[in-house]
Amino acid sequence: MTRIAVLDDWQGIARRNADWSPLEARAELVFFEEAIADEDAAAAAFAEFDILLTMRERTPFPASLIARLPRLRMIGITGKSNPSLDLAACAARGIIVCHTEPSGRSASATAELALGLLIAAARGIPAGDAQIRAGGFQHGVPVGITLAGKTLGVIGLGRLGGLMARYGQALGMEVLAWSRNLTPEKAAEAGATYATKEELLARSDAVSLHLVLSDRSRGILGAADLAQMKPGAILINTSRGPLVDEAALIAAVTEGRIVAALDVFDREPLPARHPLRSAPNTVLTPHIGYGVAETWAEFYPQSVENALAFLDGTPIRVT
Repeated sequence: MTRIAVLDDWQGIARRNADWSPLEARAELVFFEEAIADEDAAAAAFAEFDILLTMRERTPFPASLIARLPRLRMIGITGKSNPSLDLAACAARGIIVCHTEPSGRSASATAELALGLLIAAARGIPAGDAQIRAGGFQHGVPVGITLAGKTLGVIGLGRLGGLMARYGQALGMEVLAWSRNLTPEKAAEAGATYATKEELLARSDAVSLHLVLSDRSRGILGAADLAQMKPGAILINTSRGPLVDEAALIAAVTEGRIVAALDVFDREPLPARHPLRSAPNTVLTPHIGYGVAETWAEFYPQSVENALAFLDGTPIRVT
């Protein structure tokens, strides 16, 4: 019998966001709600499955792992690409890779979280919440800042960065923008002022990252860059952890030089004893930027459609 694994269902919401019965009538379906520890664990867990329906890049599939999955015939990915999946290795094995097509309804989700992290960091909202739940009130809650009149630096002025720029404007902030290919004209179209990376870091009271992780962007903010930021400035990262040098970031927040509001990390889930879990001057969320009801209403039904089409011998949305 065909066996299908639904991976990375960390919030336990897959079952209620699609009608899985057509698949269950034709295959054995297994849902995995816990993160897979490493490649050996993944090889052991998935060796007897024919189809894997994955969630973004939560479980990496390098060539070495694909070679250890002898029954694998199809992988479903959510979104149009998955940098942690070796497509060449899949092609060499004849494994079909199918993706989902975003409708745009959830396009604002990550930018809205970036705005939420900015406000949470600026006003000490997590600390205030924790104090009240612990029986206290204002004691120990940091004094916040007003964002109106401050400067927001946006690194990466694409679709999400453009939304963040407009949110900053709505708050009454001056908005600076930089990326390697950005021009002053393009920045102005988004209501931002072009600045060099050095100028943006030195002038901004908050910096929000909106870049795709690539070989060019990995480590785009290193120790020297973080040192250029204003004392007490807020760094928001809802894109990918490795855009920022993690060791330098931990040093900067531990020493109280900046505040970090993070939804993404170098390793996810964040290990139990990772220093960021206890670091001061941080606001942390567990990579939920895209994880809204509208996203799940697109990802899971289309994943079911992809698997059914493959079983019918007419795969759709082939990457």
